[in-house]
Amino acid sequence: MRYKNILWIYLLFVPLTSFVLPAQLNRQPGAKRWVINENSSLCVNGTTNINKFACEILAYGKTDTLTVSKSNKEIGLSGSMGLDVKNFDCHNSIMTHDLRKTLKEPQYPMLHIRFLSLSKMPELSSRPELITGMVEIEIAGVSKRFEVNYQITRDDQKLIHLLGARDINFSDFNLIPPRKLGGMIRTNDKLSVDFRLNMKTID
Repeated sequence: MRYKNILWIYLLFVPLTSFVLPAQLNRQPGAKRWVINENSSLCVNGTTNINKFACEILAYGKTDTLTVSKSNKEIGLSGSMGLDVKNFDCHNSIMTHDLRKTLKEPQYPMLHIRFLSLSKMPELSSRPELITGMVEIEIAGVSKRFEVNYQITRDDQKLIHLLGARDINFSDFNLIPPRKLGGMIRTNDKLSVDFRLNMKTID
């Protein structure tokens, strides 16, 4: 009888811990969560052999969450953004069409930025702070890791502003830059990616 009671307790305990333990592991001590506001944005700047262009996604339209945590002197930054390629606006219909086509929008409608780490824990003050971090960018099904330069501040309304900048190339993602008029107008391989995240801390 005693053996049966112990067996029932065991059978009840194991399923409960399977739900409780993952939640405890995900909530690391001292971890902070930042919610990305919908008005966050991304801009891709490039050049051709005759001019410059800027293609923007002016409103993120989602409320994803980033988590900042410290473990063994390393600062982790986890979370991701998924941006709709069709939302790029180059302020020129031909350039907008060409960029979406180059990024293979029908086959790969989303551009992903996955956050991996920070060089140090941000102070989050009104004074601009320069730090770096690692991200993984996925374009047209190809993923690459890059170090990004950040500037981070927090305003009087406790809103966190994270500005990130990184140069990438079309060729990093096995893409060929757009060309027009039989190759007379050529888009250069190098692009400058700038994004602005506006976030609030949650408990």
